Amino acid sequence: TRLLPGTASPGVRPSTAGVAEPIRGLGALPAAWEQAVAAARAAAAQPRLGRVARWSAIGPYRMLAALAADPVDDPAARALLDPAHRELARTAEVFLDCAGQAGRAAAALGIHRQTLYYRISRVEQLTGLDLDEGEDRLLLHMALKTARLHG
Repeated sequence: TRLLPGTASPGVRPSTAGVAEPIRGLGALPAAWEQAVAAARAAAAQPRLGRVARWSAIGPYRMLAALAADPVDDPAARALLDPAHRELARTAEVFLDCAGQAGRAAAALGIHRQTLYYRISRVEQLTGLDLDEGEDRLLLHMALKTARLHG
């Protein structure tokens, strides 16, 4: 298990822990350590995982953790990940988490559907991506989730 520091202070993430898969032998210890670290980071990035996350339960964060070890500064996502565009990034992430379903995304964000469409068009302008294209959606979704791991 790996514990990432934090406090219960407002605006500061609470401590999280990660649990690796059971191992046999000391030779597997480095891989287990990496699993625990990745699970703890996923727990910090995704509150629905809880404060203690198991490697086997972190879903796409297993793959993203490996990619995030040396994060890529993707030029398409760079502008959107700027702190000035935090709300647009959140809108894009929720939209992608909702499989591009505008009604669900607008409800999750607590905004009108037209506001969502406006924000998504701003995201496309900033990134140069076309969110009607699967590969562009995948790229942006991965960039947003990877940024969470390093948040």
